[in-house]
Amino acid sequence: MTTEPHHTHQPVLYHEIIHFLQPISPGRYIDATVGAGGHAWGILEHSSPGGRLLALDRDPQALELASQRLSDFGDRAVLVHASYTQLKEETRKIGWESVNGILFDLGVSSMQIDTPSRGFSFRSEGPLDMRFNQCQAADAAILVNSLSEKELADLIWRYGEERNARRIARAICLARPLSTTVELAEVIQNAAGRHARIHPATRTFQALRIAVNDELQAVEAALPQSLEILAPGGRLAIISFHSLEDRLVKQFLRRESSDCICPPEQLVCSCGHRAALRELTRRPVMPQEEEIRVNPRARSARLRVAEKIQMA
Repeated sequence: MTTEPHHTHQPVLYHEIIHFLQPISPGRYIDATVGAGGHAWGILEHSSPGGRLLALDRDPQALELASQRLSDFGDRAVLVHASYTQLKEETRKIGWESVNGILFDLGVSSMQIDTPSRGFSFRSEGPLDMRFNQCQAADAAILVNSLSEKELADLIWRYGEERNARRIARAICLARPLSTTVELAEVIQNAAGRHARIHPATRTFQALRIAVNDELQAVEAALPQSLEILAPGGRLAIISFHSLEDRLVKQFLRRESSDCICPPEQLVCSCGHRAALRELTRRPVMPQEEEIRVNPRARSARLRVAEKIQMA
């Protein structure tokens, strides 16, 4: 058995992921958001000696960390700098027709939040960046300083579900140009006031990050691909961290677990749709109190899992 070196990164819902994916040798698995490699390490360890893993990430820094963490597994781990929107393409590139399990751990990683120069956190001074892949051109500064007040308000409302979106957008436009996370957070706090539970900049920063990285569109593009390459009996596990992601995941799993997706008012089915999945978690699995105590960032995590069924 491989002994994992000490790492500060805590993969969220680690034991639950291993329980649901049930890695075996010689299974084939995909970690579509490998991050620092915590879940990937567990999948490879539990699928020893013959299990293999394709690990994707848009963030080159994350891939470098994951590569170090998974080095003991040799060529059993294939790491690729790619978005999970390229899931099917990258799977075919390594000669795999199907896989036994796929994991998505959506959202921003602890490593990205804790690196001020990445600009994800309002708690430390950094540039308005927020890009998962720093090779792309558009960053948060471009959105903050170039969108119209209406466009900015719509973005903050749509992706942040922020009730003070208009007030915040107006304050940002009056304060422009803005160049750092702390500057932006102060403008938001002055405009929105202090929220009871969370910092007033939380939802606006979430909205900007989602927009910069096209996160919801990426999830919508990747989920059908995952269903296509999953082998019968294979499992799809998805961890989300906010309601917008979780809603997309829930709707996809419910639709693909149904034999009919016609409108409820339609009396006779005409869609021809057949269920391809069986939901294993009708309600999302959430972290236990002990995990939240050790890793407070896990508190908003929601895990949904489904198994591909044999089509008739």
